[in-house]
Amino acid sequence: QVQFVESGGGLVQPGGSLRLSCSVPGFTLRYYAISWFRQAPGKEREGVSCINSRGSDTYYADSVKGRFTVSRDNAKNIVYLQMDNLKPEDTAVYYCAANTLRSQCPSVPVVHEHDYWGQGTQVTVSS
Repeated sequence: QVQFVESGGGLVQPGGSLRLSCSVPGFTLRYYAISWFRQAPGKEREGVSCINSRGSDTYYADSVKGRFTVSRDNAKNIVYLQMDNLKPEDTAVYYCAANTLRSQCPSVPVVHEHDYWGQGTQVTVSS
């Protein structure tokens, strides 16, 4: 069973920053596009970012564009999501996920196209 592991979440004040990490022990990430999703209480899970297998192409939802940066280190088998200028509306559980059939990001990441997921990490933005 492939289990992604997210880390780096926590409580931060508005305007602050966090860096999330996504790793997968025993599984090679470098062949696949990796997406980040988030789910706030009472809301559907939404795709916020994606990075292709080589790290040369990215996607950002309009709500996070200019504030979040996705990157990857294939040598270390890890993907990052740098989140700056955080807002209360960014509060959610954040998940990384992979569609093992594709190395390129979709136009918009959708939940049902991703077959491997992590357990999520909580991000809370509050003063």
